[in-house]
Amino acid sequence: MTEQRVEEGAGGTILFDAARAPQVDADWFSPHRWRERGALRSQPGGRGGVAIIESPAGEVVLRHYRRGGMVARLLGDRYLFTGGRRTRSTREFHLLAELERRGLPVPAPIASRYVRQGLRYTADLITAFIPDAATLAERLADGAFNATLAGRVGATIARFHRAGAWHADLNAHNILVNGDGIYLIDFDRGRLRRPSAGWRRANLARLKRSLVKLGARDAAGDTFDAEWWPALVEHYERNLRG
Repeated sequence: MTEQRVEEGAGGTILFDAARAPQVDADWFSPHRWRERGALRSQPGGRGGVAIIESPAGEVVLRHYRRGGMVARLLGDRYLFTGGRRTRSTREFHLLAELERRGLPVPAPIASRYVRQGLRYTADLITAFIPDAATLAERLADGAFNATLAGRVGATIARFHRAGAWHADLNAHNILVNGDGIYLIDFDRGRLRRPSAGWRRANLARLKRSLVKLGARDAAGDTFDAEWWPALVEHYERNLRG
């Protein structure tokens, strides 16, 4: 269970899990500060990349929220402020905490922050690092994607959908695989929804488009449509029924 606390200050409004990190300040959200301490390493990921940090709470991931598409040229990393609890970082922190409470495989939320600047704000999120993991996209690229892995992915997604957990951008980059299991990451704009076949099918269709775009059909030929994707759907439907 998370022990949520809020700290207000010149460095922004910080929400953190005191059970994992007894005290969090603005420096936690500064890659420069971690670099000075020799505790920062970065890896590609997301629109602006993510920072992997060795923190007092263990190895964590720091992500700064950035816009994508054409609007990014105008607003960059700024969002319209409509209330503290409605900021993207706060909402994702709360959602991850609830999903973790329900026993779903997500990175544990450590801390979030938003910094208000008039009618706009910027935001950051810190989550626990999942060790020895690769994205599903990387598994596809290195030839490790097959019907067995597809079935495990389908079963995992079904667990989330049974709980009403909707991922706004379910793609092969937001699914992690390691020896312990399958994890979903990056729940920005995600939420809990009333069960519905419509949004569940749309979620799966988004993932399929992602895999095809990354070359799953080129890599596997007919095997993708004849074996891999049917295995994912079969395990999904079986686990969705519980």
